[in-house]
Order: sequence, then C-alpha cells, then structure tokens
Amino acid sequence: MVESDALISVMGLSYRYPRRGVVLDQVDFTLKKGERVALTGPNGAGKTTFLHLLVGLKKPKAGQVWAFGAERNVEKEFVEVRARAGFLFQDPDDQLFCPTVLEDVAFGPLNLGKTRNQALEIAKQTLASLGMAGFEERITHQLSGGEKRMITLASVLAMEPDVLLLDEPSNALDTQARQRLIDTLLCLPQAMVIISHDGDLVTQLATREVTLVDGKLVDQRR
Repeated sequence: MVESDALISVMGLSYRYPRRGVVLDQVDFTLKKGERVALTGPNGAGKTTFLHLLVGLKKPKAGQVWAFGAERNVEKEFVEVRARAGFLFQDPDDQLFCPTVLEDVAFGPLNLGKTRNQALEIAKQTLASLGMAGFEERITHQLSGGEKRMITLASVLAMEPDVLLLDEPSNALDTQARQRLIDTLLCLPQAMVIISHDGDLVTQLATREVTLVDGKLVDQRR
C-alpha cells in the first residue's frame, strides 16, 4: 500500500548485475514531501543503481516503482518521472553537452515548453542563485570540476522539479562552494535523495539517513 503523502515509493525492488550479482534485494523505500534523505553505504553497494531504477534508467528484476501517484513500469511512463525528478549525475560530463553554460542550463526549460527568452531568463536567474553569475558565456568543457558540478546543479534546478536525486553533489567542490551548495539545498522546497560520503554534508542536510548494505536498506537513527 503506497502512502498518500509519498512522492516516490518502491516495494520489493530487486536488481542484479550478471557479474556483480545482487545489489538490491527486496528493497522498500518511500520519499515524502519535505524529506531530505541521505543514501549512504560503501562504494559498489548499488546506491547509484537505486537512483537509476527510480527514474527508469534501469529496469528492476522484481518489485514495483510508484512515482507521483502512479505505478511506473515502461519507458513512456518514466518520461514524466524524469521531468519531475531532477537527477544530478555523479560525473558532470555525463550531463553537460552544450557549447556554453547558458545553453546547458536553458536546455531543460526549453524541453519543458518554455520559449527561448523564458528559458534563458530562468537559466540566468538559476545561475545567479548559485553564485555562478558571469559564467553564462563560458565554454562548458573548459570549466574546472567544481564549476561543472555547480553548472549541472543549475541545469537540474532550472527545470523546477518536484524531487531532487543528487549523486555525490559535493564532489570536486572547494570549501566555499561546498557550503554554498549546502546552504542552497537547505533553502529549497523539494524533497531529496542524496548519495554522499561527505559526513558533514549529511549532518547539515539530511532529515533522515538510510544505508545500503548487502542489498538491503537500513534506516539510521538521527
């Protein structure tokens, strides 16, 4: 039974790789409005795989995925999920593909039906909110790792998603940029699932923590 205030919920979710074997074993999980859930666990435990399953980038071997009030099984049903769940990939280079920063950040709003002028204005405002004003005409592939990380976050936030799925959001950020990221995320209304090995980020951001160990999700007391 899916809880009425659930944004995303999975029941009995399982996944295995041909060589690695089982990484998720009958996992149950619910993300509710206002929650910021830290997803922790050792490297290779299946944390990124779990996020991929939530948005249909991988297909579970067993179990159900519910998102935004409906069960999701096939690709066309996950198109809406990916529009409403902003996914920050672990590697920024997997997410940035336009020549300039402004074009990258405006790409999502354009795909959602905004006019070009509307999309560009949203992109500029989003960059400014992250302390990245002045980067609009920079060449994306020439940015540092930390700068790319902030631009990928801007490209996700510009789509105004209902949920944020963040895979190691503080990677490659210096101390100042990392704290600006945390402060920004704390002010956002979206529910979040945050994969992180950064203990301080988890302490500052998370309303609860779950750990993936041996294919199972274990709730941590906070």
